[in-house]
Amino acid sequence: MSHSYLNSVIKQFEYYKSLGDKTFSQLTQEQLFYHVNEESNSIAIIVKHIVGNMLSRWTNFLTEDGEKTWRNRDDEFVNTFTTKEEIITYWEKGWKCLFTAIKLLSEKDIENIIYIRNQGHTVTEAINRQLCHYSYHVGQIVFLGKVLQNEKWKSLSIPKNASKSYNAEKFSKEKSRKHFTEDL
Repeated sequence: MSHSYLNSVIKQFEYYKSLGDKTFSQLTQEQLFYHVNEESNSIAIIVKHIVGNMLSRWTNFLTEDGEKTWRNRDDEFVNTFTTKEEIITYWEKGWKCLFTAIKLLSEKDIENIIYIRNQGHTVTEAINRQLCHYSYHVGQIVFLGKVLQNEKWKSLSIPKNASKSYNAEKFSKEKSRKHFTEDL
Protein backbone atom coordinates (compact mmCIF):
# COMPACT_ATOMS: atom_id res chain seq x y z
CA MET A 1 0.00 0.00 0.00
CA SER A 2 2.77 2.49 0.85
CA HIS A 3 4.23 2.46 -2.66
CA SER A 4 0.86 3.03 -4.32
CA TYR A 5 -0.01 5.67 -1.70
CA LEU A 6 3.14 7.70 -2.35
CA ASN A 7 2.70 7.49 -6.13
CA SER A 8 -0.96 8.45 -5.86
CA VAL A 9 -0.39 11.37 -3.52
CA ILE A 10 2.36 12.76 -5.76
CA LYS A 11 -0.09 12.67 -8.68
CA GLN A 12 -2.73 14.39 -6.54
CA PHE A 13 -0.32 17.19 -5.61
CA GLU A 14 0.65 17.50 -9.29
CA TYR A 15 -3.04 17.75 -10.18
CA TYR A 16 -3.70 20.59 -7.73
CA LYS A 17 -0.59 22.41 -8.89
CA SER A 18 -1.83 22.11 -12.47
CA LEU A 19 -5.20 23.61 -11.52
CA GLY A 20 -3.38 26.64 -10.14
CA ASP A 21 -1.12 26.82 -13.20
CA LYS A 22 -4.09 26.68 -15.57
CA THR A 23 -5.89 29.37 -13.59
CA PHE A 24 -2.88 31.71 -13.60
CA SER A 25 -2.55 31.32 -17.36
CA GLN A 26 -6.08 32.70 -17.80
CA LEU A 27 -5.63 35.75 -15.59
CA THR A 28 -4.01 39.14 -15.94
CA GLN A 29 -1.61 40.56 -13.40
CA GLU A 30 -4.32 42.90 -12.13
CA GLN A 31 -6.72 40.01 -11.60
CA LEU A 32 -4.17 38.19 -9.44
CA PHE A 33 -4.16 41.16 -7.06
CA TYR A 34 -7.95 41.65 -6.97
CA HIS A 35 -9.71 41.14 -3.65
CA VAL A 36 -13.44 41.41 -3.03
CA ASN A 37 -13.15 43.37 0.23
CA GLU A 38 -10.70 44.11 3.02
CA GLU A 39 -11.33 40.75 4.72
CA SER A 40 -10.85 38.67 1.57
CA ASN A 41 -7.60 37.47 0.07
CA SER A 42 -6.41 38.03 -3.47
CA ILE A 43 -5.00 35.14 -5.46
CA ALA A 44 -1.55 36.67 -4.85
CA ILE A 45 -2.09 36.49 -1.07
CA ILE A 46 -3.41 32.92 -1.26
CA VAL A 47 -0.28 31.93 -3.20
CA LYS A 48 1.94 33.67 -0.65
CA HIS A 49 0.24 31.75 2.16
CA ILE A 50 0.34 28.35 0.41
CA VAL A 51 4.03 28.75 -0.41
CA GLY A 52 4.88 29.98 3.09
CA ASN A 53 3.22 26.86 4.41
CA MET A 54 4.98 24.61 1.89
CA LEU A 55 8.42 25.99 2.65
CA SER A 56 7.83 25.56 6.37
CA ARG A 57 6.27 22.10 6.22
CA TRP A 58 8.47 20.45 3.59
CA THR A 59 11.91 21.85 4.43
CA ASN A 60 13.68 19.10 6.42
CA PHE A 61 10.32 17.31 6.51
CA LEU A 62 11.45 14.22 8.43
CA THR A 63 13.81 15.91 10.88
CA GLU A 64 12.38 19.29 11.95
CA ASP A 65 9.03 20.56 13.19
CA GLY A 66 6.86 21.60 10.24
CA GLU A 67 6.24 25.03 11.76
CA LYS A 68 9.66 26.61 11.36
CA THR A 69 10.84 29.37 13.67
CA TRP A 70 11.70 31.47 10.60
CA ARG A 71 8.14 31.34 9.23
CA ASN A 72 6.12 34.54 9.62
CA ARG A 73 2.60 33.31 8.89
CA ASP A 74 0.97 36.68 9.56
CA ASP A 75 3.18 38.27 6.89
CA GLU A 76 1.82 35.76 4.37
CA PHE A 77 -1.40 37.78 4.37
CA VAL A 78 0.31 41.04 3.41
CA ASN A 79 0.94 41.45 -0.30
CA THR A 80 4.55 42.08 -1.24
CA PHE A 81 4.35 40.97 -4.87
CA THR A 82 4.41 43.53 -7.66
CA THR A 83 4.18 41.33 -10.78
CA LYS A 84 2.56 38.16 -12.05
CA GLU A 85 6.03 36.75 -12.67
CA GLU A 86 6.97 37.16 -8.99
CA ILE A 87 3.82 35.31 -7.95
CA ILE A 88 4.45 32.42 -10.33
CA THR A 89 8.15 32.20 -9.39
CA TYR A 90 7.20 31.97 -5.71
CA TRP A 91 4.48 29.39 -6.52
CA GLU A 92 7.09 27.25 -8.31
CA LYS A 93 9.49 27.56 -5.37
CA GLY A 94 6.90 26.13 -2.97
CA TRP A 95 5.99 23.23 -5.21
CA LYS A 96 9.66 22.44 -5.84
CA CYS A 97 10.23 22.22 -2.08
CA LEU A 98 7.22 19.91 -1.68
CA PHE A 99 8.09 17.60 -4.58
CA THR A 100 11.76 17.39 -3.59
CA ALA A 101 10.79 16.27 -0.08
CA ILE A 102 8.00 13.88 -0.98
CA LYS A 103 9.88 12.16 -3.80
CA LEU A 104 12.66 11.27 -1.35
CA LEU A 105 10.23 9.35 0.88
CA SER A 106 10.17 5.58 0.89
CA GLU A 107 7.76 3.00 2.22
CA LYS A 108 9.77 2.74 5.44
CA ASP A 109 9.09 6.44 6.18
CA ILE A 110 5.28 6.22 6.05
CA GLU A 111 4.70 5.37 9.73
CA ASN A 112 7.46 7.62 11.11
CA ILE A 113 6.30 10.39 13.41
CA ILE A 114 6.94 13.98 12.43
CA TYR A 115 5.78 17.10 14.24
CA ILE A 116 3.81 20.18 13.30
CA ARG A 117 3.68 22.69 16.17
CA ASN A 118 4.74 19.85 18.49
CA GLN A 119 1.77 17.68 17.45
CA GLY A 120 2.88 14.24 16.30
CA HIS A 121 1.68 12.96 12.94
CA THR A 122 2.60 9.88 11.00
CA VAL A 123 4.14 10.84 7.68
CA THR A 124 0.91 9.69 6.04
CA GLU A 125 -1.17 11.93 8.30
CA ALA A 126 1.10 14.90 7.65
CA ILE A 127 0.91 14.37 3.88
CA ASN A 128 -2.87 14.08 4.02
CA ARG A 129 -3.09 17.22 6.14
CA GLN A 130 -1.12 19.20 3.58
CA LEU A 131 -2.95 17.71 0.59
CA CYS A 132 -6.26 18.83 2.09
CA HIS A 133 -4.92 22.26 3.01
CA TYR A 134 -3.52 22.96 -0.45
CA SER A 135 -6.57 21.63 -2.29
CA TYR A 136 -8.74 23.94 -0.14
CA HIS A 137 -6.70 26.99 -1.18
CA VAL A 138 -6.28 25.93 -4.80
CA GLY A 139 -10.07 25.67 -4.90
CA GLN A 140 -10.22 29.30 -3.74
CA ILE A 141 -7.79 30.31 -6.49
CA VAL A 142 -9.84 28.50 -9.15
CA PHE A 143 -13.11 29.96 -7.85
CA LEU A 144 -11.72 33.50 -7.91
CA GLY A 145 -10.30 32.91 -11.38
CA LYS A 146 -13.67 31.71 -12.62
CA VAL A 147 -15.45 34.72 -11.11
CA LEU A 148 -12.91 37.14 -12.57
CA GLN A 149 -12.98 35.60 -16.04
CA ASN A 150 -16.75 35.03 -16.10
CA GLU A 151 -17.78 33.97 -19.63
CA LYS A 152 -14.12 33.91 -20.78
CA TRP A 153 -13.30 31.14 -18.28
CA LYS A 154 -11.94 27.93 -19.80
CA SER A 155 -13.17 25.03 -17.70
CA LEU A 156 -10.54 22.97 -15.87
CA SER A 157 -12.81 19.94 -15.57
CA ILE A 158 -15.93 18.71 -17.32
CA PRO A 159 -17.61 21.84 -18.74
CA LYS A 160 -21.26 22.57 -18.04
CA ASN A 161 -23.66 20.52 -20.15
CA ALA A 162 -20.88 18.18 -21.28
CA SER A 163 -21.26 15.37 -18.72
CA LYS A 164 -23.14 13.00 -21.03
CA SER A 165 -20.58 13.22 -23.82
CA TYR A 166 -17.69 13.01 -21.34
CA ASN A 167 -19.15 9.88 -19.72
CA ALA A 168 -19.96 8.33 -23.10
CA GLU A 169 -16.34 8.77 -24.15
CA LYS A 170 -15.07 7.24 -20.88
CA PHE A 171 -17.45 4.28 -20.99
CA SER A 172 -16.58 3.58 -24.63
CA LYS A 173 -13.13 2.43 -23.49
CA GLU A 174 -12.12 -0.84 -21.86
CA LYS A 175 -11.82 -0.91 -18.08
CA SER A 176 -8.29 -0.15 -16.95
CA ARG A 177 -6.43 0.81 -13.83
CA LYS A 178 -4.79 4.20 -13.94
CA HIS A 179 -4.81 7.46 -12.04
CA PHE A 180 -7.57 9.80 -13.19
CA THR A 181 -5.02 12.53 -13.95
CA GLU A 182 -3.44 10.44 -16.70
CA ASP A 183 -6.26 11.48 -19.05
CA LEU A 184 -6.01 15.21 -18.37
